[in-house]
Amino acid sequence: MRLTSRTDYALRAVMELAIAGEEPLTTIALGKSQGIPSSYLGAVLAQLRRAGIVTARRGAEGGWALAKSPKLITLADVIRAVDGTLTNVAGTRPEQLNYKGAAKGLREVLIAIRAAEREILEGVSLADAVAQRFPSRIKRLLDNPSAWR
Repeated sequence: MRLTSRTDYALRAVMELAIAGEEPLTTIALGKSQGIPSSYLGAVLAQLRRAGIVTARRGAEGGWALAKSPKLITLADVIRAVDGTLTNVAGTRPEQLNYKGAAKGLREVLIAIRAAEREILEGVSLADAVAQRFPSRIKRLLDNPSAWR
């Protein structure tokens, strides 16, 4: 799996917002806490707002906050809001690919990769990730030493 900087910034920012609770954080504060350029982060947060993940409040008490409980927002929700579909090949969804000859089985492998990504990313909420509280199937993956290399 390959995440763009934009997606990495989005994930890190919403995790900061999850910790903040209902207290809004400014773009500058979010950027500073995660070492993200605030000028770039503003565009990412605007995209997350359009997707209904965060809300913006104007004024002296303003800033960004999650639009709903961090228990109800999955990592997949954030990734899709910023990057679209989880798995694609040059913008094409795996089930729409038609390989020939020796590469014919590649489509099924790509579909399986997407299913595995969904299982993990849809199974972890922001609250889970912040608390480092993961489902047993993810813990099993993390317990395998080869996962860390």
